[in-house]
Amino acid sequence: MSVLDSVDQPADLRGLSPEQLQTLAGELREVMVGRISRNGGHLASSLGAVELSIALHRVFDSPTDKIVWDVGHQSYAHKLLTGRRERFATIRQQGGLSGFTDPGESPHDAFIGGHASNSISAALGMALARDLAKGKYHVVAVIGDAALTGGMAIEAVNHWGHVGTRLIVVLNDNGMAISPSVGAFSRNLNRVRLDPRYEAAKRKARATFTHLPFGEPAWTVGKRLKGKVKQALVPGALLEAFGFTYVGPVDGHDIKSLEAALTRARDYEAKPTIVHVITRKGKGYPPAEEDAVSFHGVAPSPASVSNGPSYSQVFGQTVVRLMREDPRAVAITAAMLDGTGLAAAAREFPQRVFDVGICEQHAVTLAGGLASRGLVPIVAIYSTFLQRAYDQIVHDIAIPNLPVVFAIDRAGIVGDDGKTHQGTLDLSYLGSIPGLTVASPRDENQLQHLIYTATKAGRPMAVRYPRGTGPGAALDSALREIPLGQAEILLTGPDVTIAAIGSTVGPSLEAARILSEKGISCTVVDARFVRPLDGEAIAAAAQRTGRVITVEENTLAGGFGSAVLQLLQARGLDGVRTRCLGIPDEFVEHAPQAFLRARYRLDAPGIAGRVVDSFPELRQPLLHRK
Repeated sequence: MSVLDSVDQPADLRGLSPEQLQTLAGELREVMVGRISRNGGHLASSLGAVELSIALHRVFDSPTDKIVWDVGHQSYAHKLLTGRRERFATIRQQGGLSGFTDPGESPHDAFIGGHASNSISAALGMALARDLAKGKYHVVAVIGDAALTGGMAIEAVNHWGHVGTRLIVVLNDNGMAISPSVGAFSRNLNRVRLDPRYEAAKRKARATFTHLPFGEPAWTVGKRLKGKVKQALVPGALLEAFGFTYVGPVDGHDIKSLEAALTRARDYEAKPTIVHVITRKGKGYPPAEEDAVSFHGVAPSPASVSNGPSYSQVFGQTVVRLMREDPRAVAITAAMLDGTGLAAAAREFPQRVFDVGICEQHAVTLAGGLASRGLVPIVAIYSTFLQRAYDQIVHDIAIPNLPVVFAIDRAGIVGDDGKTHQGTLDLSYLGSIPGLTVASPRDENQLQHLIYTATKAGRPMAVRYPRGTGPGAALDSALREIPLGQAEILLTGPDVTIAAIGSTVGPSLEAARILSEKGISCTVVDARFVRPLDGEAIAAAAQRTGRVITVEENTLAGGFGSAVLQLLQARGLDGVRTRCLGIPDEFVEHAPQAFLRARYRLDAPGIAGRVVDSFPELRQPLLHRK
C-alpha cells in the first residue's frame, strides 16, 4: 500500500516519518500529473504547493483550524489529503470535484476559491469572528505572490495591520528561487526571532541599557543599525513596519523547515504573522518546472482538434494590427497577457502594453486616464474577472464617456473551471450602464471587425466573446467598421423569429435548418449589439412572424432577452409571443462546454426543440396554423 493510501484525513499525516513524508510528496505529484493530464486543470501551481499542503495539515487541525486557499488552483494536494482521494479522478468533471476550493464540497475548504486576492479578507473576517466568540482556533490564509498584488489583498493587509488580530498569512512565493546563503541566514534568523526566549532577552537587554549612562541613545543607535541591516537582508522589513511578524524566506519544499516555521508562527501569539515560503511552480515534474506558464492550466487529454485560431488569438492578432496602424492604441490586461492573447503585442510594443497584475479596478481606471489624454486603450479582461471593476466602468469610464474598449474574453459558458469562472453575467451587468455600447460577434471574423469598430467609436464600448475556437470563419484581410447598433438578418422566414447574440448565432442557424426539415420556416437575426439594440430590424421581424425566441449564453435576468422584451413592449408589440432562452437563475457548475450548452438547450437541437415546445401549433401543417 502506498503512503497516500493510508491518509484518509489530515490527522493521519502526524504519524508519518520524515522518509514517509518525502515518499508521500512524490506520490501526490504522481497522482496530480496523471489525473490532470487527462482531466485538465491547474497543474504547475498545485505541484509547487505539495510540501506546503503537507506541512499545513501536520501543524494545524483542519477543519477546526481554518485554512483559506487563495484562488484554489494550488489546492489539489490539499484535496487529496482531506478525504477526497477516492474522488480525485472526477476533478473538473461533470458531477465531480471542483478545480477550486468549495465549502459545499468539504468542511476542509474553509472558503470559496476561484478569483484571486480574497483569502486575507475572508481569513481576517474568520479571525475577527473567532475573537468575538472568544474562540481559540487558528486561521491561516495561503496566498500567492501574484494574488498579493491585487488591490483587495492590499486593502485587507491594511485593515489587518490596523486591528492587529491573531492571523497567519502564508505567502506562497513561486516567483523567485532561494539562494542557499540567504536561505540559511533567514532560517537561523527566524529561529531566533520567533523564539520566546529572544523576545524576553530583548526586553531584558533594553531595561539594562536604559539604566546605564548614555544607555537610551546607545539603544536607539543600535536599534537603527539593526533595522538597516534587516532592511538590506530580510524582505519582510516593510511588513514589520506595519506591525506584522515576518518569517522567512522558508524553503517551501523542505517539510521540516516548513513545519518549524508554521509551528512557531502558530505558537507566537503576540503579533499577526506572515510566513514567506519560496516554492517552485511545477516542482517535481520537469516539463512544468521548465515552462510553468504553459503548465499553469492544462487542457484535457486528448486535446480537442482545432482547425483555426481561438477567439483570443484572433483578438491578439487584431490588436497587433491596430497598434501598428495607430500610435494612439494601447492595451491593458490584469495578469493575463498570454490568456487574453496580448503576449505578441507586448513583445512588439512593450511600452504600449500594460500588465497591471491582478488589479482589474486599477486596469479600468488606468484606461480612463489614458483615454482622457487622447489615447485609445483596449482593456482585455475575462468576463468573470471584469465583475470586480463594475464601479470603475460606471464612474470612471461611462459617466465621463471616455473612449475605452473592453475586450471581454471567456464570455458565456467556459466549461470545466466552473461556477466561479463562467462568464454568464456580463450582458446583464454591462447592459444596465447608460452610454456603454455592448456587442458580441458570431464568429472570429466579426470579432476583428467589432474590435476595430470599438477603437473608432469615440465612446466606451465592450466586445464580449467566448472561450475557445469559433466556427472557423475566414478572416477578411481589411478591417471595417460595423454601424453601431445594427443587426444583421441572416435568414428570412414567416413562422418564427430566432433573435440570437454572439456564440448562439451559429447554433440558431443550424436550428433553423433542423426546423426547415419539419416544415417550419425561420427568420434568424444576428443582433450583434445588445446595447443599443437594432429596434427597427428586431421589431419588424417580430411583427412579421408574431413569434420570437431570443437566445443567449447569459443569465436571463437582465440579459439580451430582457432587452428584446422591453423593446417590443415599448413599440406596442405586446401581442408578439416571445420566449427567452438562456441561463436560468442559477450558477453554472463545471462540465464540458458542449455538455452545458446541451443541458441549457443552447445547442442547435435544443434551440429547435424550444421553438416547437414554445409554439406547438407550428407542428401542424401550414394550412392549419394560427
